[in-house]
Amino acid sequence: MSIAVGVIGAGVMGSDHARILQTETIGAHLAAVCDTDVDRAGKLGAPVVSDPLELINSDWIEAVVVASPDATHAKLVQACLRARKPVLCEKPLASSMEEAQRIIDAETHLGKRLVQVGYMRRFDPAYEEMKAASVSGAIGRAVLLHNSHRNAKAPDWFTGPMAITNSFVHEIDISRWLLGSEIATAQIVSGPQGDPLLITMLTVGGVIVSTEVFMNASYGYHVHAELVGQSGSVAMQQPVLTQLNRALQHGHAWPENWIPRFRSAYVRQMNAWIRSISTGVAAGASAWDGFVASAIAEKLASEVSSGRCVFFDFGQRPAIYK
Repeated sequence: MSIAVGVIGAGVMGSDHARILQTETIGAHLAAVCDTDVDRAGKLGAPVVSDPLELINSDWIEAVVVASPDATHAKLVQACLRARKPVLCEKPLASSMEEAQRIIDAETHLGKRLVQVGYMRRFDPAYEEMKAASVSGAIGRAVLLHNSHRNAKAPDWFTGPMAITNSFVHEIDISRWLLGSEIATAQIVSGPQGDPLLITMLTVGGVIVSTEVFMNASYGYHVHAELVGQSGSVAMQQPVLTQLNRALQHGHAWPENWIPRFRSAYVRQMNAWIRSISTGVAAGASAWDGFVASAIAEKLASEVSSGRCVFFDFGQRPAIYK
């Protein structure tokens, strides 16, 4: 059986999800695309639906990918829950803690996980190997996690808080996942022009997490992590297949953005989501994970210039997310 998937949003991420569904996904196919730009949607090789709610409620659509603008995510995810259809939602899950909480309430009421949030780094082979090294005890008990998140140049539409809410939010999620622990506190040191940022977090388990967020690093897109344990460490290697020798230089090129770097992670994420629909065993980041990551980012974004230590406590995790 091939699961009929509808994609909402035909921009950069929606187009990539559509391509993955068409060419690199087992057990599913691209059944429809929805976008306000009908011509752009029509280029993705599937029937075009103009109304996202019509797509969600269509009898012939069995699952939905939400890759539309951030402000629309919560409304569309809620519609998927009302239709009892699995949904893979690009981050953020919602534009506010309150909206995310309403999604959790709705999903909890259903008593079943239908929402997966698109934190694709959980499916990146380098991060998976780092987690395996930690879980196996190969490096002893984790004590430090160092992260770097560098972009060549921030987009023109990027505002100050988005360095946290749009970029650093990935480090929030992957740090929680790697360490298996919630974030207890965080504090920001900001550069003279607000870029770069150095963010220090402490987990409930006592692990220190340091993250550099540099939105205008010039040379390319570069994500790095090193997990330090009591008896060893495991560090990410730059994922390249070849090294080029030319013009008195030896090295490799840096990608311009996140898509080439995490290409395999997006493919693995999509296939894991489709398998979860078939098996009923949830995969990837849950709505709870999406809520916590966005809530931490939202609180931190309001403290960029203060330098104050921010404390977090989101209460008991609902049973369906344990």
